[in-house]
Amino acid sequence: MDHARFADREAREVIDVRRGPAALDAVTREGFWAVVATFEGDVTAVRFAEVSRTTAAPSPRGAPAWQPLDRAWCSSLDRAAYVDAVREVRERIAAGTVYQVNVCRVLSHALGENADLDGLDDLLRQGNPAPHAARVRCRAAGLDVVSASPELFLARRGDTVVTRPIKGTAPTAEQMLPKDHAENVMIVDLMRNDLSGVCEPGTVSVDELCALEEHPGLVHLVSTVSGRLGEGVGWAEVFAATYPPGSVSGAPKSSALTAIHDLETRARGPYCGAIGWIDADAREADLAVGIRTFWADHDESGRRWLRFGTGAGITWHSDPDGEWAETELKAARLIGLAAGTVTP
Repeated sequence: MDHARFADREAREVIDVRRGPAALDAVTREGFWAVVATFEGDVTAVRFAEVSRTTAAPSPRGAPAWQPLDRAWCSSLDRAAYVDAVREVRERIAAGTVYQVNVCRVLSHALGENADLDGLDDLLRQGNPAPHAARVRCRAAGLDVVSASPELFLARRGDTVVTRPIKGTAPTAEQMLPKDHAENVMIVDLMRNDLSGVCEPGTVSVDELCALEEHPGLVHLVSTVSGRLGEGVGWAEVFAATYPPGSVSGAPKSSALTAIHDLETRARGPYCGAIGWIDADAREADLAVGIRTFWADHDESGRRWLRFGTGAGITWHSDPDGEWAETELKAARLIGLAAGTVTP
């Protein structure tokens, strides 16, 4: 059954599906919408008729138990290719064309046609609880997504908009490096600039800088930036100013996107995009950055796959092998849960 489930609400009964610019116009006008935007900018919005408050606990809906995956995952970039990409980014930094680039890879595993991601959603909510957990399933829209994202892309309450970029990852707080703090500060400056394009002058502020947050299996540095939206600003204008999220692209954003296009071998899809909900009637929204995210799709031959993305922010001080290790750290618990090698 088509449905959407987030940290504190669940929606059922699809009554409309919009894509592209029409989606951003629709979510500004009326209704409750689940939104999934790919990193490449393809926005899909699904309007639901029924919305109810819920909890972050596993769903009582009786989803089929998840069957652990029993084969090896393949990666869009193997270790050698990823290390080479990190070295190339460092060369571009040395040449002065970019300061930071988020380099990612997509992991893939064959998936049976009858495998139900509702079971994976329940498993992740038990074994890797996340503040922006999401499950969006809509056959008509081609959406089959499960996310355990810890990162807020944009929240809206009335005219106030908030973003909480994550930059800086380590197994423990003691292992956080100076370059992690530098990454975070660079992206905070980028997000301040992005929000300034749609907020009232003088209202954009950094409310928290490089706060330490613990999540299952790792720690992050998280900052908070907020502002007051200008009069008449809709979601089309907000996305034009802020998308894709700065924490998963780089700085300057335009140069970072060029590097990503040059170095990554497949589209990211929902990974590093935006996943969440927009309630136009209440003028509220919560959109997460689509990290720690699984999605199902079909290849050109019709074979079904489960995908999962992982990446790292590259700066001049990055160690190529260390950045590969960071991508493994970010993926380890989630892939382990899906494979049955990590217990909830």
